[in-house]
Amino acid sequence: MKWNISKEFDFCYGHRVWSQKLNSKFSIDDSLVCRHLHGHQGKIKIYLEANELRDSMVTDFKHLNWFKEFINETIDHKFILDINDPLFPNLLKDFYINGEVVNLKKMNENYFIPKIDTLDNPSSVLIEMYESYILVDFVPTSENISLWIHKIVQDKMKELNVLVSKVKFFETPKTCSEFSI
Repeated sequence: MKWNISKEFDFCYGHRVWSQKLNSKFSIDDSLVCRHLHGHQGKIKIYLEANELRDSMVTDFKHLNWFKEFINETIDHKFILDINDPLFPNLLKDFYINGEVVNLKKMNENYFIPKIDTLDNPSSVLIEMYESYILVDFVPTSENISLWIHKIVQDKMKELNVLVSKVKFFETPKTCSEFSI
């Protein structure tokens, strides 16, 4: 027997799919709009699974409160940018020196943030701009974001012996990707 529960989390974010290519035979045109800097009202739906219940539950839904906090503090109203994006040197010029990405802090959840304290006397506007970036080492497509989120949640939930069976990442209300094991 298996039991599944799920919980949804809403947030706003921006990204750019710099690797986008289209086949105009299927897409009608070859407009590469996802290559533009743009934003979404995103939603993540986490599915948890157990073969046996503890205290008559897969787990308490409150055991995902840490994830809501992670979304609010890390991704909500932030711009997810691939450190390999050709625009990186222009968007984060103070963190791209002599052809190399520099002065980034790697976080436990496999993303980076700019080390703003390495800048000489940055203006408040510059600080605001750099604080708005979440830097990843992958093209931030919905597919890759759903895999990234799955790894983050599974790493935490394994402490409770709960399996994350699936993550659905809604880029818009009508489009989503799903990663499942």
